[in-house]
Amino acid sequence: MQRTLLALAVLGCGQVWAHDIITTPITFDREILRIVDSRCASCHRPGGSAFSLLTYKDARPWAEAIKEEVLARRMPPWGAVKGFGDFRNDQALTPEQLELIVSWADGGVPEGDDKDIPPAPKLDASAAAAPPKGSLTVSGDFTVKSEFTLDGLWPQHVPDKASFQVTALLPDGSLQPLLWIEEYKPAWGHPFLLRNPLDLPKGTVIQGIPKDAGVTLLKAAPGTAAVNPAR
Repeated sequence: MQRTLLALAVLGCGQVWAHDIITTPITFDREILRIVDSRCASCHRPGGSAFSLLTYKDARPWAEAIKEEVLARRMPPWGAVKGFGDFRNDQALTPEQLELIVSWADGGVPEGDDKDIPPAPKLDASAAAAPPKGSLTVSGDFTVKSEFTLDGLWPQHVPDKASFQVTALLPDGSLQPLLWIEEYKPAWGHPFLLRNPLDLPKGTVIQGIPKDAGVTLLKAAPGTAAVNPAR
């Protein structure tokens, strides 16, 4: 049943936007915020690597852009990446979550009730706003000068809608896929943290990063257990 925003305001459903007509039972406080907490909050938070989505006031201006990205790509709207790459901060959304976001955006982006807001998420300190000490930001092909334990990759400055594949050519001639970016949107940028940090021997060549882009190779903390791809 459709309800005007005036009726919503009278019922105490929180801040509303004058042009919205609510046609969905899905609300930010009950359904959408739980998706944000589980998939997006590590980066999209105050002090994180991207703009915050942790409150309705923060997320509301982005609702239409998020919906359009979901419809266009059917993939995570928080940084266009697909293909190879196994990331411990994987932000891929399930088909059900995608449908909830679209229904919420199409249905007037209702806020909901404060009583439905879930507890604040426990955030991973590894998603801090600054790369760890020893990390390297590289452009173009780059040769590793000394052994480097790679914890992840963080696109720092990438042209809008850029597409490229980042690989590591190891000294033994084998090729290790790292990250595949397609139709990149800088506004959604965040670090991609490897499920298992990777030992890169001296002489490894990082390939595929355009010369007009910069991607940070995140250095793993000392003592981190890593995979040696040469074994």
